[in-house]
Amino acid sequence: MGRLPHLRSLANIVNIQLVTPAPLRINNGNRITALRWAALLKKLGHRVRIRQRYDERPCDALIALHAKRSAASIRRFHELHPQSPLILVLTGTDLYRDIRRDRKAQQSLELASRIVVLQEMALQELPRHLHAKTQVIYQSAELSSPRPLRGERRYRVCLIAHLRNEKDPLRAPMAARLLPPSSTIQLIHIGLSLDDRLGRRARAEAAHNPRYRWLGQLSHRSTRKHLAQSRLVCITSKMEGSSNVLSEALASGVPVIATRIPGLMGTLGKNFPGYFPVGNTKKLCALLLKAETDPAFYRALKQHCARAAKRVRPKREIDAWRRLLRKIRTSAETDLHHEDAKETKVS
Repeated sequence: MGRLPHLRSLANIVNIQLVTPAPLRINNGNRITALRWAALLKKLGHRVRIRQRYDERPCDALIALHAKRSAASIRRFHELHPQSPLILVLTGTDLYRDIRRDRKAQQSLELASRIVVLQEMALQELPRHLHAKTQVIYQSAELSSPRPLRGERRYRVCLIAHLRNEKDPLRAPMAARLLPPSSTIQLIHIGLSLDDRLGRRARAEAAHNPRYRWLGQLSHRSTRKHLAQSRLVCITSKMEGSSNVLSEALASGVPVIATRIPGLMGTLGKNFPGYFPVGNTKKLCALLLKAETDPAFYRALKQHCARAAKRVRPKREIDAWRRLLRKIRTSAETDLHHEDAKETKVS
């Protein structure tokens, strides 16, 4: 009898708590994802609270971003509600570092009733026994049109990345230094310094490199405006679970140059012509110059990105979450049916 009321509540998931360990004051990828998902889930009829850690208030399901950094929230929720849906969303540091060696991150994988990854190549990083409870949900972005500035003489390239090691944020200005005098490339960098050493280097770079402007942190709206005004977006990350910047570039019709890493290849595909190896400054410089000076290459980038943009449509993301929550409800209803059958038999 003890499980019946609980199972009946699970069959109708209403209240969801969404845990993201990133400070909500910082306009980073996890915050943008959390806010977008909260809005999306509300459209599906759910009530959503966003927290940095599980606050132990009643809820029908927990969605947690980050296997390692949300490990305490995941463990506590499971202790209090072992039968309730616990959806774990894996980030880049989870997939390509933490789940390989961190016991807390590995425990989060096992405790989760469902796992969400943000691009298809992420499945290759998970043990096979977890594949059945894992779903790929691509991050979406609102569609907009590219809006190059009228009369702009510079070839604007946008870099959107907070200054931390995983983003390799100074790779692009280092590459820009190698460009020939004939190039008109101007690199616009948007992002907050989360590493004092990198912050000092960025300030020094901006002072001495005329091709590089570091604007610091901007609002999401202002960032999207700068992106749309650019001819190209540069993504230099060493690791990504996926990338909101990539999704927004694709949705804005602005092509990208990107590192050849699984977290980006899972959206762009293996044959994308704009890849460069992680940390390869000379190759990045060559691609930037080729995009600026070779119209056929630039068209190829745009055409490939236009095809990939189908994966980041908002409808696709909301439909994926609808299917995932329907699976959870169906599973709960099946368990409820079995419990009711047992009760009837005992009676």
